[in-house]
Amino acid sequence: MEPTGTLAPYRSVEASGGKAPVDLTVVIPVYNEAGNLKELLSELASVLRTVGHSYEIVAVDDGSTDGSYEVLLRLRSTEPHLRIVRLRRNFGQTAALAAGFDFARGELIVTLDADLQNDPADIPMLLEALADEGADLVAGWRWVRRDPLLTRRLPSWVANWIISWVTRVKLHDYGCTMRVYRGELAKRVQLYGELHRFIPALAVDLGAKIAERRVGHRSRLCGESKYGLSRTLRVMLDLMTVKFLAGYSTRPIQVFGLFGLVSTIIGVVWTAYLGFERLVFHRPLANRPVLLLTILLTVIGVQFISLGLLGEMLARTYHESQGKPIYSVRDVSG
Repeated sequence: MEPTGTLAPYRSVEASGGKAPVDLTVVIPVYNEAGNLKELLSELASVLRTVGHSYEIVAVDDGSTDGSYEVLLRLRSTEPHLRIVRLRRNFGQTAALAAGFDFARGELIVTLDADLQNDPADIPMLLEALADEGADLVAGWRWVRRDPLLTRRLPSWVANWIISWVTRVKLHDYGCTMRVYRGELAKRVQLYGELHRFIPALAVDLGAKIAERRVGHRSRLCGESKYGLSRTLRVMLDLMTVKFLAGYSTRPIQVFGLFGLVSTIIGVVWTAYLGFERLVFHRPLANRPVLLLTILLTVIGVQFISLGLLGEMLARTYHESQGKPIYSVRDVSG
């Protein structure tokens, strides 16, 4: 019997109920896409039968309320390669992708949306790019987008530029779900919050090689988009998390300590100068707000240094308690 729910992590064969691995797993997060599923599975099966790999399709129902799960059950009777993972409630796309990765048995994993805007016909091209580039992840780039300009495309362009600049991982389209991964990489990326759009940056932090290819994009025919301008703020907050985890998760003192050290030095030196003025030139300090500023800088500096030291202790506890490595090995020869 296969495990259900998301209360515990399952990996490879354990998550598959003991079934043998396959060459390719297609992971599809599903949330209220009942009208698109039949056509999607039909197109997907037609493409996968031509790729020359054993395959499975893992559809993760993320707490749908429109009958998507029932549609998947009906499709399961005609599509033997379909596996359904039903989450207990709506956890979000990041959690749905994480569940799909956990239950996937494929050596390669493809992800795409269930809204039919990603074209399954692009899968062979992405698989070929993975082999040709020797990459661990190939990300799709929606070359001609079929979305509204002001509410979807323009914010996406700005977000992609900011994310590429902050993470130093240059991609044209962080928001495209259509990607192909090596299974080992997909199962090593730790996802939570809404970090699914930052998977390429998280993968590079693990030492992965990534590539990008143009893919098709189609207009939505059924259902409603789950994205909008309201997500922009959350994207920026998640970007701060990714930047910190990628650059400073093992050395937080270099973030907080640096700021604290600069603030403390400025405060101490400035306070000394004011003291010199008071003792040598007999200038009064009681009515000068700058004195309060120097004291504030010194106190804030000490607090940030203390915060950095506490962060170092937490980082050590995090890595040592879980046996989490601080490096990633690609291969060993000899």
